[in-house]
Amino acid sequence: MLRLFNTLTREKEIFRPLKDKRVGFYACGPTVYDFAHVGNLRTYLFEDILRRVLEENGYQVKHVMNLTDVGHLTSDADTGEDKMEKGAKREGKSAWEIADLYINAFKKDLAILNIKSPQIFCRATDHIKEQIKLVQILEEKGFAYQIADGVYFDTSKISGYGKMARLDAEGQKAGARVEMVEGKKNPTDFALWKLTPEGVKRQMEWPSPWGRGFPGWHLECSAMSQKYLGEQFDIHCGGVDFIPIHHTNEIAQSEAAYGVIPAKFWVHGEFLLIDGGRMGKSVGNFITLEKITKRFHPLAYRYLILTAHYRSQLNLTWESLEAAQNALFNLYGKMAEFSKSVSFFWRLKMFLKKIGLAGEKTKEAIQAFRQYREKFKEAVSDDLDTPRALSIMWQMIENELLPADAKRMLLLNFDKVLGLKLGGIKAARAPKEMKELVERREKARRQKDWNEADLLREEIEKLNWLVEDTPQGPKLKKKK
Repeated sequence: MLRLFNTLTREKEIFRPLKDKRVGFYACGPTVYDFAHVGNLRTYLFEDILRRVLEENGYQVKHVMNLTDVGHLTSDADTGEDKMEKGAKREGKSAWEIADLYINAFKKDLAILNIKSPQIFCRATDHIKEQIKLVQILEEKGFAYQIADGVYFDTSKISGYGKMARLDAEGQKAGARVEMVEGKKNPTDFALWKLTPEGVKRQMEWPSPWGRGFPGWHLECSAMSQKYLGEQFDIHCGGVDFIPIHHTNEIAQSEAAYGVIPAKFWVHGEFLLIDGGRMGKSVGNFITLEKITKRFHPLAYRYLILTAHYRSQLNLTWESLEAAQNALFNLYGKMAEFSKSVSFFWRLKMFLKKIGLAGEKTKEAIQAFRQYREKFKEAVSDDLDTPRALSIMWQMIENELLPADAKRMLLLNFDKVLGLKLGGIKAARAPKEMKELVERREKARRQKDWNEADLLREEIEKLNWLVEDTPQGPKLKKKK
């Protein structure tokens, strides 16, 4: 039985889909004006675990993720520069080029971290028609009004505005979200369609019934989730920073337009901290995946994320990454060891148990096998409790009652959720003639002498070899 914490109700609830075993799953994707940082990627990792757990529980998941390539302003108060235009100026490219560049970079990061790709990526700029239609619906129903700046949603017209975030709409003051746009009826009103000021030419703007402009950030998710998943679907995900504004406004406009809250379950992941504080592009303290992979195996970061519950803050340090990598490589070493002993005997033992011919030790081993499988599934199905799941995994590995091939089968089963690429692990040895150079490089890496390690890598490459850091240690490949 799968249970998830629903931010909307602030309770852990039994998950029951709207349509039999089919699940509509919408995840807020990145604003593609820069590289995603590892704090952003923590959110996509927990969403990947959620999808894998849903599939492990027999559900067919339709996973949709937006790509915000217009409309996300630098201020949550619907003021400031569009982040896409800002990124374009920073790099001397068009906003369209910036979008393509960072969409491709984001998809590459997902692949590196073994995050399952959504079945549908939807770009905001490809759905302008749907967004204009949604504004028209809201206007016809009396929830929208136009001022000089654009078209805004009237939050006073919707009952229970801010219910998920537990906002006191009556007590909100102008300036609470940085500043008040002149002409807004209420401080919490938000932009549906922003008009391009007279005499200004933006890179991204479209004609509309209200004038040339561009959609509001919140609008895109309501329009695209409705198109691909319907007016109401099962799960909506994102980071906790989306609760007070983005998801609050998304709920308001969707409920006003369609009469229902768009998702039954709202699931949010906590922040990844650095030096005890929030990581962010605005403060310039963010770390990209590329920076991590220069020092560590990329799945070491995935393993680190698994060690903390998704609703708990996690502080990122180089020491924590090193510990995660050590654990990961230990796991891979165990997997390689178990793979050497793979045979048909465990399946034979299970067959003998089935027909009543197994001995007591075999019966005990099979019982333990099934218990570990059940306990692991119970852990991940209990609001994605990956720390407990990892603990169960290591207990299983150390259990002497289970033979190696049984442990391997269980690890492969667990990895359907963990996503650590345990399948196909094989032992690797470096060629003898390169052993000294490789050992020197490994020593430099252990001492965190990254310059020396890089110099040794270059020396190895000059000798027509490539060194690849694998879970089993460095692996040398002859240049083609």
